[in-house]
Amino acid sequence: MVKTKKDNLKGESKEDLKKKLVSLQSEVQVLKFKAQGAKSKNVKEESVLRKQIARILTELNKNK
Repeated sequence: MVKTKKDNLKGESKEDLKKKLVSLQSEVQVLKFKAQGAKSKNVKEESVLRKQIARILTELNKNK
């Protein structure tokens, strides 16, 4: 099981959040393409990444 430390996103600037968002989205895309060819050893990784993306988007939308 993937255990990740929850980042404190409240104090970060919009630019930092956008950079993290882009990097996480690219990771999800790479993970999906890898899953097409072979079975993934870590099946929960994609859902964890999507949850992190949702947290970042929530913080970005709160600041509007």
